[in-house]
Amino acid sequence: MARSSPRRDIVVVGASAGGVEALSRLVHGLERDNGLSSLFVVLHVMPTGTSVLPNILDRSGPLRAQVARDGAAIEPGNIYVAPPDRHMLIRDNRVRVTLGARENGHRPAIDPTFRSAAETYGPRVVGVILSGSLDDGAAGLAAVKRAGGLAVVQDPRDALYGDMPASAMAATSVDHVLDVDGIAALLNEVAGSGDDDDEDSEDDVPGHWEPLMDELDQHETEQPASGFTCPECGGALWAKQEGELLQFKCRVGHVYSPESLVEEQGRSLEAAMWAALRALEERADLLRRVARRVGRRGGSDEHFQRRIENLEEQAETIRKAVTSMSTDVPSLIQSAEPATQE
Repeated sequence: MARSSPRRDIVVVGASAGGVEALSRLVHGLERDNGLSSLFVVLHVMPTGTSVLPNILDRSGPLRAQVARDGAAIEPGNIYVAPPDRHMLIRDNRVRVTLGARENGHRPAIDPTFRSAAETYGPRVVGVILSGSLDDGAAGLAAVKRAGGLAVVQDPRDALYGDMPASAMAATSVDHVLDVDGIAALLNEVAGSGDDDDEDSEDDVPGHWEPLMDELDQHETEQPASGFTCPECGGALWAKQEGELLQFKCRVGHVYSPESLVEEQGRSLEAAMWAALRALEERADLLRRVARRVGRRGGSDEHFQRRIENLEEQAETIRKAVTSMSTDVPSLIQSAEPATQE
């Protein structure tokens, strides 16, 4: 039997640039006995080293914060923080930590955590998007909303970086747009209200994509590929349109929004250009050494000098291009859209 007023006690929070300050404010505003079951936090962090975020959040409010450990049972009133270079998923009342494929260029990424929470807990989930750049979390928040959960975003005017909240608002019909203090007050209110039964099961919640994104459906691979390649593994990308959301995913599970794909392609292009510049300069240096050896033996180095000058001109052209690169994301996405919808 479906709930008329579901308990909202599973909170998933995603943040990126400017997120530490927003998360600290959010945790500070939470009450100890507000009925919240658990809070799961994903912050884009460097893949190496140890995250200090659990210590920061532990000192910021009344709830205990810890790094998520694979297989750990979910305990009420705890904050679980995704570790560096791992996705955090929620399955069978346990936290799963996995080295899954990057999504939108990130691991941990926000979307996998949100999707797994929506698939496991459905209407009990509150999805919260805080300050950050680009749009990781937009698809995950849409999954929370489709599963009957509550969609909440930080007011972009309150965020240090408003791109992620604004992208989430464009991707789905959010329920609340609030400053961080207002979000904390909302969580305190909704966590302790609603029915307290647990008759919903995983099977009752309509899934979107499998949480690990390990492979494509046979139906999708039978469709024409998008014509783009995955910046990370070089495989073909398939386009998937879900309402206003357009995403690209490859066979092994890398997932990109159009904005993230443009960003990752820009990084790959820059890396390739630096590699080309290095190769040209190394070749010119090698020819200089050969020319000196020929000169010491009384031979003419004129042929080598012409080749060296040609290589130096090519290297300078590439150097100017790579140092002046800029990515106009909106125009590139607009020009790419017709090709993906043929």
